[in-house]
Amino acid sequence: MPPAAHPGRATGDRGSFTAELAAGLPALVLLLFAGLTAVDAVGTKAGCLHAAREAALAASRGGAGTDAGTRAAPDGAVVTVEVRGDQVTATVRAPVRALTTRLPRITVSASAVAALEPGGPEPPP
Repeated sequence: MPPAAHPGRATGDRGSFTAELAAGLPALVLLLFAGLTAVDAVGTKAGCLHAAREAALAASRGGAGTDAGTRAAPDGAVVTVEVRGDQVTATVRAPVRALTTRLPRITVSASAVAALEPGGPEPPP
């Protein structure tokens, strides 16, 4: 019996690592993009929550809540402030940019509620 050229190595699996890598690499890249987009969405959500709190507090004290929220909001965010009864509700919506331009944008939003403070804006009738 002649000795094997490479003892302990199977002869039928040559190139299998390359084939497995070629099949698995696109899935790995897709998971990486999804993970980075999720991290960006969480950061944008936190920014929206901060801006909503700022807007609600400013509006409850009689200030310009929309302006305060816009200053603190992420880029491209829309800030709305609404007074109902003795409460102020601020909502901030912002788009999350996916890492590729072909995917649809995700929109995250956050709301905050504050009570009208004495001397603040009068509640609507």
